[in-house]
Amino acid sequence: MPDGIVIIPTYNEKENIGRIVKNVFSLQRNFHILVVDDNSPDGTAEIVKDLQKKFENRLFLLERREKSGLGTAYIAGFKWVLKREYKYIFQMDADFSHNPNDLIRLYNACKREGADVAIGSRYKTGVNVVNWPMSRVLLSWMASKYVRLITAMPVEDTTAGFVCYKRKVLERIHLDKIKFVGYAFQIEMKFKAYLAKYNIVEVPVIFTDRTRGASKMSGSIIWEAVFGVVKMKFYSLFNKMTI
Repeated sequence: MPDGIVIIPTYNEKENIGRIVKNVFSLQRNFHILVVDDNSPDGTAEIVKDLQKKFENRLFLLERREKSGLGTAYIAGFKWVLKREYKYIFQMDADFSHNPNDLIRLYNACKREGADVAIGSRYKTGVNVVNWPMSRVLLSWMASKYVRLITAMPVEDTTAGFVCYKRKVLERIHLDKIKFVGYAFQIEMKFKAYLAKYNIVEVPVIFTDRTRGASKMSGSIIWEAVFGVVKMKFYSLFNKMTI
């Protein structure tokens, strides 16, 4: 059994899920995959079930009743994983915006180089984003700068969704106390790891916007992050935040 598992949340990813699963399983390092599907009407879960016949005991599926936010999908995945013996737990999108080859680099950062949290960072060495319009690049980059200013986290890409956690980090964080479900979930997880004094390392990656399927980003998700960060920092200053 490998010591690493990749959690991939899905909602209407039928165009990508088969390709991403096969790509991860073609890597030189062996990983397991857990797909957390939010009752995709396009049949994503059915594709995964068919793939499970080929990748028995390597590919797992957690089906949820409805679409209820990226954060809750990951938390459900984290809880599933923590009942098993995996040591390194990854977050990765299904749409190839995160290059599966970089999983090994994140793994090595935690396994060999002492990181407790390894972030696939778009902004560690400049701006490494492909296929985004300039307006979205600026929004994302400014959002990360804003979060860093408010929280004082020494992290360039605070909103990154490509992450490897050592098991002990997820065991330390009270998953039921995570407040945010959308964009801000990524920030809250990093902030709580930072408050718990875990070693957070950024690994430079190139982020490529999806070429198939539709983005799940929305205005409400962005506003959750903008206002949520201030509230989160306020609670931490007065010791009202549960890690």
